[in-house]
Amino acid sequence: MSKEGSLEAPTRHPIPWTEPDFLDDGKIDAELRRVFDICHGCRRCFNLCDSFPRLFDLIDDSPSGELDTVHSSDFKPVVDACTFCDMCYMTKCPYVPPHEFDLDFPHLMLRYRAAEHAKGQVGFQRKQLAQTDRNGKWAAKVSGLANWATAEGNHGMRNMLGDLAGIHPQAALPKYHGKTFADRAGEVPALNTAAPGHGRKAVIYATCFANYNEPAMGLAARSVLAHNGVATEVVYPSCCGMPLWEQGDLEAVAANARKVAAEMATWIDQGNAIIALVPSCALMLKTEWPLLLPDDEAVRRLAANTHDITEYMVALAKEAGLADGLAPLGGNVTLHMACHARAQNMGQKGAEMLRLIPETEVSVVERCSGHGGAWGIMQDNFDVALKVGKPAARQALKAADAEADWVVSECPLAATHLRQGMEQLADEVPRTVPHPIILLAQAYGLAADES
Repeated sequence: MSKEGSLEAPTRHPIPWTEPDFLDDGKIDAELRRVFDICHGCRRCFNLCDSFPRLFDLIDDSPSGELDTVHSSDFKPVVDACTFCDMCYMTKCPYVPPHEFDLDFPHLMLRYRAAEHAKGQVGFQRKQLAQTDRNGKWAAKVSGLANWATAEGNHGMRNMLGDLAGIHPQAALPKYHGKTFADRAGEVPALNTAAPGHGRKAVIYATCFANYNEPAMGLAARSVLAHNGVATEVVYPSCCGMPLWEQGDLEAVAANARKVAAEMATWIDQGNAIIALVPSCALMLKTEWPLLLPDDEAVRRLAANTHDITEYMVALAKEAGLADGLAPLGGNVTLHMACHARAQNMGQKGAEMLRLIPETEVSVVERCSGHGGAWGIMQDNFDVALKVGKPAARQALKAADAEADWVVSECPLAATHLRQGMEQLADEVPRTVPHPIILLAQAYGLAADES
């Protein structure tokens, strides 16, 4: 007899992406119908991403009001709205494995997109946006020009960018720096040998975003770690592949995984922890890569030795204690827990870390920002992304003083999107920070030089 839901911890199956049946249209359609019918009978996920409202509207508007009169050709908008946030899988769905219904909605959406990619149905524009390393290297060479061209106020260029790349002209885009975080790896901060954590060593996996778009995150993390006695190296073999994952290009993701894991293996052999600066990237290294390449020993070892930066700092504080020198920020902090931080199943590490700062109250927002990687900047999605993120923006405004406090997200893209959401709701909004490690560095008096 079937159980009505499950209280057991979710588990996941390896992704059989190399098997012929994985890309079989008939089998994909059958699985979509099986899963969608269960979702239709449950509807707990109606207030998450836009996939579920689209699905339920599709069914409710069909001739029978059931899935049997919905055409398979109408499923694509449901799939397109999935941002791989994993919140349905991690927090809402009572039918994930080990339940016998065996639902994994995000990985089913991934399978659909993998089939689209195999058939050449991913558009040229989207493919180019996913080339983060190539784009970052070129943009770094002409960072001033790139930032001018993509500025929100540059209406002519943004309209052109909309026509060429499908990006909404009002969506805030990441800036580029002429000197990447990896370029500045030789700027080694002084090591505090008196710190309780002295003797530890770690490799900072720069991630494409921190490397090209937000080096301040990496510089702040490295300074904080050095102040706490942790010797660090900066290593960046390639992107984690999350943008490629969103497009179903699993072969390219696997290639990136093998490349990064092979380079990190030497550092792990030398006793280094691996620290990822962006939660989406940490999730890929910890969870998605081992499911994609379950037989790759280097990938498995990397997963076991990878830590999100907030996770690492909290563990350091508990196991050794933090170095002296933390001072109040002069305001309180509202932390938006990024979906991919939540999906790591490590608890509220960002909030725990920020509460180490004296005289600082930390409020937590657990609603999705609505951004969803590249999804939220596209012309067809931007308005929906702001709508999805409105509850989080409203919570952040309610919790923070516009003149004194900060709003910060563990995901730098979510932080920017939240700022845009708050600006639609209020004339004055709190200061936004792209990652809590920057605030911890500030509390230590270790403000990063972003030049």
